[in-house]
Amino acid sequence: MIKTEELFTRGNGPADDYLFTFEYPWQALSGIKQFITEQISRLDRNEYDEIKPDVFAHKTAVIYPTAYINGPCIIGANTEVRQCAFIRGSAIIGKNCVIGNSTELKNVIICDNVQVPHYNYVGDSILGFKSHMGAGAVTSNVKSDKTLVTVNNNGERIETGLKKFGAILGENVEVGCNSVLNPGTIVCPRSNIYPLSCVRGTVPPDSILKTGNITVAKINKE
Repeated sequence: MIKTEELFTRGNGPADDYLFTFEYPWQALSGIKQFITEQISRLDRNEYDEIKPDVFAHKTAVIYPTAYINGPCIIGANTEVRQCAFIRGSAIIGKNCVIGNSTELKNVIICDNVQVPHYNYVGDSILGFKSHMGAGAVTSNVKSDKTLVTVNNNGERIETGLKKFGAILGENVEVGCNSVLNPGTIVCPRSNIYPLSCVRGTVPPDSILKTGNITVAKINKE
């Protein structure tokens, strides 16, 4: 469940035409800046305003005056970028999203209906449709020894060739407050992370990662 087509659904993000050209989503990270630059040239200027050089926001987006946004960046319809948000660049953000106070973004794909509303850091990462990061939850995008990031999938170690790679969140993922997603973390769709978790490797779909890195399957209540 770590391939692009297993983590995401077409039509729920602003970068589908790009993201779905890759077998694994982290392969898209190195080309996000170029993709955004190409998309900017194709934007409908009747729908998007250039609020500063290489920064385009949909006319229905709400950008608070204290937010700092660097380009290239595209912000989708009905998205809020709240006070003191810091978008460092190379960020493409879908519609109906919340980029909250003191949240920092860098080199990211943010799909539709994503919320990173309070004191989050998201770098070199992809957040799937309706994923949510609780207050203070962050991605760690560089290993402490500065070696290349690998993905651990059920004991299989996959080389990514990337020095900077934070996390991939599938659709409808919930990350609890003050959790740290270590480099190369994959959280599969519909899974939940307990608050204060230190997450590594791959969390299976429809799972709950509890205190002590104990993973259990969600109970189907139907």
